[in-house]
Amino acid sequence: MGMEGISHRKLHVNGINMHVAEKGDGPVVLFVHGFPELWYSWRHQIASLAARGYRAVAPDLRGYGDSDAPPSASAYTILHLVGDLVALIHALGQDQVFVVGHDWGAAVAWWLCMLRPDKVKALVNLSVPFSPRNPHRRTLDSLRAIFGDDHYMCRFQEHGATEAEFAQIETSLLIKKFLTYRKPEPIIVPKEKGFDGTLETPIALPTWLSEEDINYFASKFEKSGFTGGLNYYRCLDLNWELTAPWTGAQIKVPVKFIVGDLDLTYHSPGVQDYIHKGGFKKLVPFLQDVVVMEGVGHFINQERAHDISDHIYEFIKKF
Repeated sequence: MGMEGISHRKLHVNGINMHVAEKGDGPVVLFVHGFPELWYSWRHQIASLAARGYRAVAPDLRGYGDSDAPPSASAYTILHLVGDLVALIHALGQDQVFVVGHDWGAAVAWWLCMLRPDKVKALVNLSVPFSPRNPHRRTLDSLRAIFGDDHYMCRFQEHGATEAEFAQIETSLLIKKFLTYRKPEPIIVPKEKGFDGTLETPIALPTWLSEEDINYFASKFEKSGFTGGLNYYRCLDLNWELTAPWTGAQIKVPVKFIVGDLDLTYHSPGVQDYIHKGGFKKLVPFLQDVVVMEGVGHFINQERAHDISDHIYEFIKKF
């Protein structure tokens, strides 16, 4: 798996202590994970890019793993998260880096490129395309209008409620459930059924995920809990307020976008038309490549690790 040679340290950035895993020498590639994940989600890419002459750096984002988790939900806005990455880039002694994001990490990477394009040489984003701000409707109102109150992002809003549900489930089972989800449809969790009720069938691990991997994720979430990661969702409307000045603004860095055709994000209403019929390219004018991988679910960087590493390398070596 290439885990040997990965070094770990904590850096003080933007008022928090951030755990960082890194390997290799050369131009920096910054890997930004999603929910419910950790730096460890990038283990294969770290090894691969380090072997090809890059310095691969993957933090645990605030609220996750061995990084600090501020208690207040309002400390997890997109401005905090981008601020963390800008401070991390400086702490690494860099002016500019390559960035690779997935899931929430992709959302943070889009906004890093929006707010500080001077810090990013090029971006490879997975799963989550850039989502323009709708000036007419708040984010949660939009989600409720499309998916209803039982959509998982809406269910995550109530402080402590999801945490209490998650606490009733063995952490390793919960991580298995998330990482092996591959239905190309939204996650709807009826209140009367709860998250526990969606775990009725036993979960067989796919070839790309081992018990050892699950145990690593679980051990960290058992220690940190899930509140930090859930707080990202609890800032959706606050982010909508804070990002008003950038309504209609474009992402002005070179971009490659990769998504699996079984990814639930790719099957959100209107997303495929947006990606393939010009809307995406209009807002991301330097979008150079869109790759749709067949038969691949949401956790694409783990499921198709070697392919994703190759895609990243083939793109960033041009710059």
